[in-house]
Amino acid sequence: MNSTVVAVSSNGVHSFTKPNKDSVTLLAGLGVEGDVHAGVTVKHRSRVAQDPTQPNLRQVHLIDQELLGELGDAGFEVAPGELGENITTSGIDLLGLPEGALLRLGDEAVVEVTGLRNPCLQIDAFQGGLLKQVVGRADDGSIVRKAGIMGIVRSGGVVRPGDAVEAVLPAGPHRRLERV
Repeated sequence: MNSTVVAVSSNGVHSFTKPNKDSVTLLAGLGVEGDVHAGVTVKHRSRVAQDPTQPNLRQVHLIDQELLGELGDAGFEVAPGELGENITTSGIDLLGLPEGALLRLGDEAVVEVTGLRNPCLQIDAFQGGLLKQVVGRADDGSIVRKAGIMGIVRSGGVVRPGDAVEAVLPAGPHRRLERV
């Protein structure tokens, strides 16, 4: 199956959702041009409150369209960009990627996977009960986060819907994604 970009989204102000765009430009070391979360240091308000000098490991947020389909099957109506992601993909198991995997997006852009998104209560303010759909427990009691992955931009470039997505795995042993 070919992996592709389904939608790209950005927002210049703090808001839970991000409007879809015809394209976004990824800037090396910063994130999505014009997006409120772009920068070398953390931009998520809760992280800034803890320590504004932390490196920004959450420059780009990616979610797979398959999750949106699962949410639809559970009775929720969620479109690309509405969970705050910058890039919605199809045909690639984002949550199964190891830390350090590289995602080639389109002709030039490369995002290094840093970890899992840790969704907060804002997700229930968007649609009641949605948090339980994207955070749960495995049989062993461990927390399962399904609200996408985060990454940093290694190589900039323009990303558009329809662009190919290719994962390049790091040399082993692979480290499972943890929340960032």
